[in-house]
Amino acid sequence: MLYLFIDSKQIKLICLRKSLLGQQELSFFEKKHEVNLLNNNQVVDVDLLASAIKDGLRGLGSAAIKEKEVVLILSQENFQFFRTEIPADVAPSAIVSFIKDKARASASIDIDNTYYDFLIKDYDNKKQVAFFAFDQENLKKFKEVMKLLDLKLLTIIPESLAYFKLFEKTLKKDKKEIIFYVYYEKTLLKGYLYDSLGLLPEQEWSLILKDKDDVVKILKEKVSQFSAEGLKINRIILSGPESEKIRQDTFTKAVGAWTNPLKRIIPHFYEDYLKLLLPQSQSQFPILNFDVCFGAFIFIQENKEFSILKRKPLRALTTPSWPKFNLSGIFKQSWFIFLISFLASFIFFILISRSTDNFINFSFPGKVTPTPTPIPSPTAIPTPSIKREMIKLKILNGSGIAGKAGELKEILSKNNYQEILTGNAESFDYETSIIQIKKDKENIIGYLKEDLKDYLPSFKTEELKSDEAADAVIIIGKDFK
Repeated sequence: MLYLFIDSKQIKLICLRKSLLGQQELSFFEKKHEVNLLNNNQVVDVDLLASAIKDGLRGLGSAAIKEKEVVLILSQENFQFFRTEIPADVAPSAIVSFIKDKARASASIDIDNTYYDFLIKDYDNKKQVAFFAFDQENLKKFKEVMKLLDLKLLTIIPESLAYFKLFEKTLKKDKKEIIFYVYYEKTLLKGYLYDSLGLLPEQEWSLILKDKDDVVKILKEKVSQFSAEGLKINRIILSGPESEKIRQDTFTKAVGAWTNPLKRIIPHFYEDYLKLLLPQSQSQFPILNFDVCFGAFIFIQENKEFSILKRKPLRALTTPSWPKFNLSGIFKQSWFIFLISFLASFIFFILISRSTDNFINFSFPGKVTPTPTPIPSPTAIPTPSIKREMIKLKILNGSGIAGKAGELKEILSKNNYQEILTGNAESFDYETSIIQIKKDKENIIGYLKEDLKDYLPSFKTEELKSDEAADAVIIIGKDFK
């Protein structure tokens, strides 16, 4: 499978070929061109774009050229989009008609001259629809390009869906957040605004960076602008090659919004997908450069029925069509299938016996392999839905002894807490340590008691204000061992 991202002057391409053991052999290519490949979201020249893609296929290697199916990823501006809520009194059989009528009336989308599909999410006993449409005249141009290269266009997805998949697993089901996803490279900042259900209707935000531009200042002003518009940013997800240089704690303080680097999210929440990828090159796979392609891969795996290229009714309402079997053909080939299955199983167990773990070469500079979370005693375990890596902590040193906040951060990091900021308390005369916890996060105390029992045998607890960015604040007193 080829995952192809095309921007105005840029192509990113990864090829995934399924191996005998079920993994995905990975090769990748990216290039920025001097001339526009797309202009106002339209193909500038069919031959020019085909040539650029062909150049990318060569860059992937001879094995990748055999792959013919393409998932095309384009910027959100290529799509018409709207979100709506399905009223509770709409019968299941009428949902599709309701969505189409809404597309025509509210979003002014010409259903008859577009290709479209939609996603439905359940939240708080309600159904939210995200609808995406693509102009059929524009599609013809892309199909012409694929035909020249003897490729099959399998589906088209907006990059906004690919980005959302990269942090969707970090979302808490009981909390609605506003999230700003930002891609950061040397000459470009761009991003999309999401809530817990997906993309918000606002258009893509982008800014061409100059050498002297202060990214922290730019994002701080953008966060303030959103706030003035009534959109309080709960989190910034920071991706792109330049995000590798960002320190989470100092960046969060400077920007004024909790920042999650994508390089820390992927290894902890999407490890299963990483294990599927088997890079074929000696060079590292720069996953932060190819976040949109990796996100598209995850999206396709988890949303196999979604396809803008097919005008079809809601998947949940369709009647399954059962495959027809040619029994005579099955019996004639059964001996061959048995032989192949036997050989595949034999090779699989031989390889497994020689190695218990596959080496996967990904570029997460400075990444430390997470220490397995110790199993706490049953009495201290809070609600199973909360994981340590999802808890946001702030550690303030109130003991008067320098370095204590950093020392405690190191202790908690070894217990798999990922989101930890440090600083000084308002004073250094705290005799007893204090843990402040939000009212709706009280079950966190079970984890902290277990993990701090050797350092803080007793401490005070207080309620933390709900508008604090952290879930819990630990103020270190002189009793910290």
